[in-house]
Amino acid sequence: MFQEIVLASGNAGKLAEFSRWFAQSNIRVRSQAEFAVPECPEPHVTFIENAIAKARHASKYSGKPALADDSGICAYALGGAPGVYSARFAGSEPKSDAANNAKMSAQLADKDDKRCYYVCVLVLVRHENDPQPIIAEGIWHGLWQEQAEGSHGFGYDPHFFLPEQGCTAASLAPDMKNQISHRGLALQALKKKLDLL
Repeated sequence: MFQEIVLASGNAGKLAEFSRWFAQSNIRVRSQAEFAVPECPEPHVTFIENAIAKARHASKYSGKPALADDSGICAYALGGAPGVYSARFAGSEPKSDAANNAKMSAQLADKDDKRCYYVCVLVLVRHENDPQPIIAEGIWHGLWQEQAEGSHGFGYDPHFFLPEQGCTAASLAPDMKNQISHRGLALQALKKKLDLL
């Protein structure tokens, strides 16, 4: 059904990850940068609304099917924050993983509940006005660890402790992380939906 799709992101790491996944289905993934897609506003407070907006935006400017993901980390004790604001939680510009992690540690320091989870919502639209976007979600549960550990990954990974693995997300080998992470789970769910089309 899809021979190629446009990724609603300029992130080279995401492009490589999604390209590997879709190569198995003989689908080529192209960056929205190839089509000079302008940055899409993300005014919404939910992952799904932002992902839908980004996918429609990329499809509008590229004229092709488009895939968007919106993801972040949520802490139970913070009412789901930082959520969609994960990338700019500390309010710094340019974005700073170190500042975001420091703010998260500070806000959870006096909380007994250290549970948190990563969320990834993927939205694939066939065209800009697709009435039925294909939506998949992945959720990855863990605990906040104040002490950073591990050199892989990015974002909040050095503090995201996985009880089942006995280490942080940043300590996992990339292949393992891609299988069990929120993005990996969302991609698996999306692939199942695409296989049914």
